Amino acid sequence: MKKVPYVRDRSVECFIWSLALSYKPEDSNGRLFGGKMISVTGLLDDTYDNYGTGQELEIFTKALERWDISLLEPLPQCMKVVFDIVVELCDEMELLTAQSGKSRFVVPHFKQAICNITKAYMVEAKWCHEGYVPTYDEYKVNGILTSCGPLFFTSLIGLGEFATKDVFDWISSVPNIMKAASLIARLTDDMASHKFEQQRVHVASSVECCMKQYGILEAEAYNFICKDIEDYWKLMDEVYLNSNDIPKHVLDIMINYARMSEFVYENNVDRFTNGELMKDIVSSLLLDPM
Repeated sequence: MKKVPYVRDRSVECFIWSLALSYKPEDSNGRLFGGKMISVTGLLDDTYDNYGTGQELEIFTKALERWDISLLEPLPQCMKVVFDIVVELCDEMELLTAQSGKSRFVVPHFKQAICNITKAYMVEAKWCHEGYVPTYDEYKVNGILTSCGPLFFTSLIGLGEFATKDVFDWISSVPNIMKAASLIARLTDDMASHKFEQQRVHVASSVECCMKQYGILEAEAYNFICKDIEDYWKLMDEVYLNSNDIPKHVLDIMINYARMSEFVYENNVDRFTNGELMKDIVSSLLLDPM
């Protein structure tokens, strides 16, 4: 908090997200790493949303894409700290997967997932700085990445027993169940947070994009997006029931991500940013005996 004072401090909420994806004992390493990973995405999100200028963010994105800290020389110290934390996390992923021999395919996928999310954040930053409101469809393509779903799945699955090259090749193809889970997260988040975010300079959310594309009012956009979310659930159910070549546990993680998103942003309330609203849930899960 001292080195990067503009970010949200949500360590407990991040671990609860990680716990929601899988409660199984064998996923302990994945949960611990996942909690850190979700915290780091918060660092990146707030850096792109609330801190960096357009030019600074271009440099920062290029540095992560090339994995080259020397490019960060002209940037503020806090952005260098964020870069260092991302590198440390990658080093930890390599260490955790080295013993099993999986680092050779897990780590490149993990690094690529980080590059993908930072490039997606950069797209949003450009939209914001240019005052551009994309179409709802255009927004959703980028929103799959900014939902953080692909990165979270790569992290947790990469540290589990089902981390195989075939599974990671499947994840890299961005299958429909992964798109649907990610978009449920993106859309529920937007409906809960867009009114607060639009009070400052901020990229248009799915709500504003939907209103623009279809020429409808906010309430109508909510209904439109809720119908979209219902359709994504139907798609996930169909894929889940008919995917015999992918381990069910991998699919469960994606389903659970959508479930957690609906809980955290239920009734259009952002319980992640307003962490006190999750206090009773955290206590009942982790502190109070059954």
